[in-house]
Amino acid sequence: MADDGQYLAKLRDYYARHRVLPSYASIGALVGLNSKASVAEMVMRLKAEGFLESSPDRRLKPGKRFFERPIAESVRAGLPSPAADTAPETLTIDEYLVPRPSRSVLITVKGDSMIDAGIHPGDVVVVERRHTARESDIVVAIVENEFTVKRLMKEGGRYVLKPENKAYETLRPKELEIFGVVVGSFRKY
Repeated sequence: MADDGQYLAKLRDYYARHRVLPSYASIGALVGLNSKASVAEMVMRLKAEGFLESSPDRRLKPGKRFFERPIAESVRAGLPSPAADTAPETLTIDEYLVPRPSRSVLITVKGDSMIDAGIHPGDVVVVERRHTARESDIVVAIVENEFTVKRLMKEGGRYVLKPENKAYETLRPKELEIFGVVVGSFRKY
């Protein structure tokens, strides 16, 4: 039972490579268990914890907690601080960044007009598709049949699209269509 964390780590790595979980028969070889009974017990424990589930055809699939990742308490960007030796909280990235999966899309950002808001070229923004937004929301808007990411602001009673980079001008479109609101972003280094 103490090895369940290691078994789960191996199953997660396998899933990341193959986008499917191994069969019961293959799990033993993957995690180093010799008997079918040991594999079955380990799978039952991981199911009970919510890391694994069975599909209707009895194949293994990731459970709700399968994609949880540990959150470090905090880390300083300045001087080093002592490392804590406590059990970390966990976070499922999809649940954190995607409040409404059926309405959410991921869009890769091109251009640097939003760098002062922390959105850089190549970043991926999580956009909740909706046609309304509040003033000061960062939105994906359609202007002259092209998408743009800007901050929605009011100027003289009209909505405008403000860049977050002083090198760019505020857009004052005659017609403005909101595609969605940016609810998060991420980048890969």
